[in-house]
Amino acid sequence: MPSLFPDPRKAPHDIVAIGDDLTPSTLLDAYEQGIFPWPSDEIPLPWFCPKERAVLFFDEIHISRSLRRTRRTTPLRGSIDQSFEGVIHACSLAPRPGQEGTWIFPEVVDAYIRLHAMGRAHSAEVWDGEELAGGIYGVDLGGAFGGESMFYHRPNASKIAILHLIEHLASRGLHWMDIQVMTPHMEAMGARVISRNRFLDLLAETQAKKLNLF
Repeated sequence: MPSLFPDPRKAPHDIVAIGDDLTPSTLLDAYEQGIFPWPSDEIPLPWFCPKERAVLFFDEIHISRSLRRTRRTTPLRGSIDQSFEGVIHACSLAPRPGQEGTWIFPEVVDAYIRLHAMGRAHSAEVWDGEELAGGIYGVDLGGAFGGESMFYHRPNASKIAILHLIEHLASRGLHWMDIQVMTPHMEAMGARVISRNRFLDLLAETQAKKLNLF
């Protein structure tokens, strides 16, 4: 079946398409080609495949001494897919330095909850007793994984959630994760930027392995 989206390799800009919807079929079509939506309340829905893509290779992760110590001593515990809705709702409310509001609008939350019900969107949670203390959610790109957003209510809880997710993905044979756009938080953990073409090659190589991630 032909894709709804143009070939991102030929796109002159980071935005490769404008408009359309957030139905599961449209989202999966986009993600499997390395394209993701970044909703805005100012323009029709834009779809991105940045010329410079941020990725985290698991063998390049930097874990600080303090974070290693925290992981050894913390009472916080990790889980996978125990509270996807809790994580995405918390991410939608998390303050973002340098940003006004959020791109995780109610229709975005609903769309990814539908993807989760289909087994294509997933979360890693960190718990303080029975209380959700941090987490990250993302999308199965067809055997690769793309992180979307994270939050924390306790110090280091989002970092612990990322490490818990990475351990899970690595146990399933994956060796890298798409993080879309670089942030200081992820750069400090060892993420780096690669070209769009290199990213798309890496995505296709990984998809060909048909890994069962969850």
